[in-house]
Order: sequence, then structure tokens, then C-alpha cells
Amino acid sequence: MFVHYRSEAFILKRVERGESDRLFTVFTKEFGKLEVLGKAIRKIKSKLRAGAPLFSKSEIEFIQGKTFKILTDAILIEEFKNIKEDLGKLEIALKVSDLLDGLLKGEQKDKKVWRLLGETFDELNNCSILHTLHSLIYYHFFFKLLKILGYSPSLASCAFCQKNLGTKISFSFEQRGLICYPCSRRLKKEGDSTIFEIRAKRIEFLRNLLEKDFSFLKKMKLEAEDLKFLEKFSKRYLAFVF
Repeated sequence: MFVHYRSEAFILKRVERGESDRLFTVFTKEFGKLEVLGKAIRKIKSKLRAGAPLFSKSEIEFIQGKTFKILTDAILIEEFKNIKEDLGKLEIALKVSDLLDGLLKGEQKDKKVWRLLGETFDELNNCSILHTLHSLIYYHFFFKLLKILGYSPSLASCAFCQKNLGTKISFSFEQRGLICYPCSRRLKKEGDSTIFEIRAKRIEFLRNLLEKDFSFLKKMKLEAEDLKFLEKFSKRYLAFVF
């Protein structure tokens, strides 16, 4: 006899399988990240079809099959309709989904990740159409997720010597954090090619992304150069950490 499991879940990804099946990547409140197979869900008469649209929050039920967990029920809780109707928001939802899927390995319940996902989808669904705000939602999610998983950059003191940073500050991707001037000179001589000087404004911005909630962040003024910096920084940081 099969055991039936139930949980609320965010539907993050879906892949078509065979003629009518669909494999979902979901993040559940009770079990963490899962892959769940919806059998015959693409058929017009499927009872599951309406309950698991992409980038929605649903209550799902599943059983453990021989190869996959099998979806047996899906009840839509929140569709996040505005995300699907705006290409900019949809792009951010895809980036959030890809980041979470890439960083989380295995099945593990995490209340902090669950709460962060909910806040992120709520903000994305309800925010204005400004592109800068869409991007800020992603970077807020990016840094908060790194912090939850224990991979956030060291921004309080020198990542190499753990002493005060002083006034002339650099960042090292190899050291995963800010470094003071004496350490930057030493590390450059030892072959660290990832060091670059970083302005005080950028340091404050990174700290805010790690420590502040979104209601604080959206009050800040962002320029195009700030977004370019965050894009390059986040990609390079991920490459060194993972």
C-alpha cells in the first residue's frame, strides 16, 4: 500500500516527458526540493492539469514510485498571475528557479528557504513594472539564499587576516570576501588574480543585500552601472564558490 504525502509547494520547473507526462521540480514546505512526475497531466481531461501551473504555489500530494515520486493531487493556492503576464518578471522567476535548483542538492526541508521563496514571488508578482526593481528582487534573493546556505561573502572584516579593513579596500573572489590593503598586496604577489578595488558605495550595497529586507532595499536609488556590477559580481562569485 502506497503512503500518500502532502505539502504546499512552489512549482519551479517542468519538463515534458513522453506523450503526456510532465516532470516537475518543486520546493515543498515539508520536504524541500523534489522532482515529481505528473502522469498524463498534459491530457485535456487530466484532473491535475489546473493545479500545477509553472511559477505557482499549490498543495500537492504524491506517492513514491519505483523511479520518481508520482503526483496524485494538486490544488492551486496562488497563481502569481502578474508574473506570467510580464516578460521582465517572468525572466526573474526563471533566474530564481535556476539558481535554487542549481544550489540545492538533495531533499532537505528548510523553513528559511521556503519563506524566502514566498517573499520573492510575492514581491515579484506585486511590484511595479520598473526593470531595476525586477533585477533587485533577484539579487535580494541571490544574496539571501547564499547567506542561508552558508556561502555569503565576508563583508565585515578582512577575509584573509580577519582584521579591520581600513580605508583602501579590495575584494577577492578566491578569498570570498573583502580584503584590506596589506593583504591585497600580499595576495597579488602570491598570484591571486581575482582582486579588484571596490568603492564604499558598492560595499554598502552588498551589505544591505545580505542584511536588509526588501522593503528597505527598494527605497535605494539604483543606477545602470550598479546593476551591471551586480550581474558581473554574482556570476563570478558563483563560479568561485561552486
